[in-house]
Order: sequence, then structure tokens, then C-alpha cells
Amino acid sequence: MQLGNLNLSGNFFLAPMAGITDLPFRILCKEQGASLVYTEMVSAKAMHYNDKETLALTQTHPDERPVGVQIFGSEPQIMAEAAAGLSIREDIALIDINMGCPAPKIVKNGEGAALMKKPRLVREIVRETVKASSKPVTVKIRAGWDNDSINAVEIATICEEEGAAAVAVHGRTREQYYSGKSNINVIKDVTRALNIPVIGNGDVFKPEDCKKMLEITGCSAIMIGRGAQGNPWIFKNINDYLKNGVYNNKPDNNVILKTILQHYSLMEATKGERSAILQMRKHIAWYLRGLYDSAKIRAQIFRLETKHEVIETLKKALGQLN
Repeated sequence: MQLGNLNLSGNFFLAPMAGITDLPFRILCKEQGASLVYTEMVSAKAMHYNDKETLALTQTHPDERPVGVQIFGSEPQIMAEAAAGLSIREDIALIDINMGCPAPKIVKNGEGAALMKKPRLVREIVRETVKASSKPVTVKIRAGWDNDSINAVEIATICEEEGAAAVAVHGRTREQYYSGKSNINVIKDVTRALNIPVIGNGDVFKPEDCKKMLEITGCSAIMIGRGAQGNPWIFKNINDYLKNGVYNNKPDNNVILKTILQHYSLMEATKGERSAILQMRKHIAWYLRGLYDSAKIRAQIFRLETKHEVIETLKKALGQLN
């Protein structure tokens, strides 16, 4: 697949997710077949002020490449400045503009999904960001602000006109957050309206969902977010299913344990033991989801304070769970 001047090995991507798609998780998803991974969203304004924690979010590793950095903001020149600085880095393949985040603290500042209400500002942001970037620029949008303002085609068309290499469309409105169902027809409408690649996003939790979205919408690629939480294998499963018609629906406990331990090691190496213990709690809860008696094990792990205790508890639990 081609995004601007970027050649990709496939068309199944890991979506940017705040607090989730950090470097350790991106590496795991890349190992399982994600052809492109995105960082957590990064504040362009915080980059302007050289905030160290923000800049740390853009750290990459050779094992995860190609990787895109997603930036958010509402000031065209600040967004352009962030894109210019990021795009000169050899380790970064593309810049993505966030116009889909529904979080109140983001939209109250006129950022994220709030931009769906301001087509003129969208045009200026995309134009200035594309102009400043030496790498392809993609844009992630939603169906619209609410059901009375479904304007994904309008916003996506503006993005194409101003030089975006691709547009990712989440089929929900901002008002929906992540409730209800993603409107797959909105993705289809955007795909039909554009000449650049459209990336479908929303409610892809298993390979069959991916196949359905490709067939119904005609989109060029699929971006997977919540479907990858606790399930980095989804990328391998999708590739297997589309190639051979079958896939391994559920890894056995040994594979789950091995993956959690690898995730833990990567987290500890990049963030330290204490941070790894705290941040791995949500990931472990997702990894154990659906396993018998997993709620009891999750509750126990959330009370533990050392890496050794967590690992020993997991080894014992996964030896017992079926």
C-alpha cells in the first residue's frame, strides 16, 4: 500500500490511542503483523514549549517502524511547527492530525473532534501542516459532531484538497464517544468521494469485522484500536483469515503469559519498574478478558506492588485457567 511517498507492506494499522499505544505496545503489534503503527496523540502546543514528557511520547524503536506520530491542536502555525520538527526525523514515517478525539478536555479547547465543526479551520490546519512537513500527512476524523451534523465527506474532501495523503474515518460521532455502533456507511461515502486512500476505523474486533468493512466500504486500509487491546494477535489473525480463510481465534494460556511477560519487560525497560507495574494493570486486565475466573485474578493483581508478585500470580493463574 502507498501513502504519499511511503510504501507499506500491508494495510492493517494500529490506531493511535492515548495511554495505550506507547512504544512497548506498538512493538508487540508490529511483531504480530501491523503494517503501520501510530503513537499516542501528542500536543503540538506542548511540543512548542519543549515539554519533556510530551517529546518522550514521540520516542520510537527500529523494531516498530514504520511509525506515524499523531499530533493534536487547533492553531495552524503551531501544528505546522510540530510537523516540521517531527518530519525531519528519519525514524518517523508520517504525521497524522487528530480531528477525532472525543475527550472533554480536548474538545473544550477546540481540538480533536471539535474541529469537525469548523471546516475553514480544518482547511487551514491541513494546508499549513502539509506545507511544513517533508513526510506524508494523514488526518483522522469522525463521522461528525453529532447525528445532526454528519459531515465526514465534507471534512475529508477538504483534507484531500489541501494535500493529505490519506484520511482515516471513525464511523461514530463525537456525541457517541465509543457507544452504540460505528456507522460503516459513512466510511463508504467518504471512500466513494475521495481519490486518496481512506482508512476505515471502528468496531473491528475480529477478522470477520475487517473483511466486512473492506467489502462494504471499499476502503484501502483498516485501522484497529480497541480491538487490539489485550489482543495484539488480531493483526496476525486478520492476515491469516484474509489469506487462508481461517485463523487461531484464541491463543493458549502459554502464549498469553509469554506475551504479557514480553510486554512487561518492554514497559520496564522504557519506563522503569514502578511505572510498569501501574501501567501494565490495564493491559493485563485486557489480556485476561474472557478467561474463566479472570475477574478474581485481575482484582488480585491490582493490589500487588512488585513485579515479582505480579509475575508469580500470573504464572499460577494462567496455569489454572482454561
